[in-house]
Amino acid sequence: MSYTSYMSVQYFNSEYKNLSDKQYSDEKFRLQVELLKLQEWVVENKKRVAIILEGRDAAGKGSTIKRFIEHLMPKHFRVYELGAPSDEENRTWLKTHEKALPKKGEIVFFDRSWYSRAMIQPTMGYCTKNQYKYFIKHVNEWEKSLINEGLILVKFYLSVNKPTQKMRFHLREKHKLKYWKLSENDLKTLKKWEEYTFYKNQMFEKTSTIVSPWVIINSNNKMVARLNAMRYVLSKIDYKGKNELKKVAWLMDVNNRNIKLFGVNFKDLDDNQYALLSKLKQLETTKDIKI
Repeated sequence: MSYTSYMSVQYFNSEYKNLSDKQYSDEKFRLQVELLKLQEWVVENKKRVAIILEGRDAAGKGSTIKRFIEHLMPKHFRVYELGAPSDEENRTWLKTHEKALPKKGEIVFFDRSWYSRAMIQPTMGYCTKNQYKYFIKHVNEWEKSLINEGLILVKFYLSVNKPTQKMRFHLREKHKLKYWKLSENDLKTLKKWEEYTFYKNQMFEKTSTIVSPWVIINSNNKMVARLNAMRYVLSKIDYKGKNELKKVAWLMDVNNRNIKLFGVNFKDLDDNQYALLSKLKQLETTKDIKI
């Protein structure tokens, strides 16, 4: 794996290149075993862990959280999603989210977080300029105080490009079980791509600090993004019984670009072909897909 940084922003890239379904399942299992050890350590030592996932619509935030919690003990974790805030929650933004932070012995996953105030809200006009400026001015000190009190905070930004987002919107619309995930608001944010990008870059510049950096993960391939997010968390926390996540042999194989889709075997694909078919693989049960 490798880390590169710009200011305090970290770009996390592992050796995962091209995964077969079996390789993905095997590696996910290996990481989930370690996540359970991590959770046991959190409970035993009364630690508090907050993992936030930000990103554009359809970046894979929810599906990544799903793989994190798949085999964790339900009693000792929560998934938090604020939804549409009330007027009171808007006025007391940081206090509202402070109430959702983990208790001792708990991990909380934020499917979007207080950073909605830094990106989606100003992009869509859901907060005032003064509310935005107040947040940007105070959030770093707020986070620093929480970390000084013992909170372990991980801030992920799942990065997806515009063609991939449009593809995922299209697939959601056509999927018989997932069509409800696509809202009119999602389509509105797509039209405001550049405005969102501006606020995203402002957020990285002003709120990524040494003690609380943003970790950017490429999410154009959801399977790879999920593994990278889990691997990053495990790499940053020392817990009892931790196994070093050394590379396994297949991680070095960058030529395995084969996939089976709708009963057809596709072999020796290039990166773009593999990425496209990997997205379609998720919707293999859908019959009326138009590309």
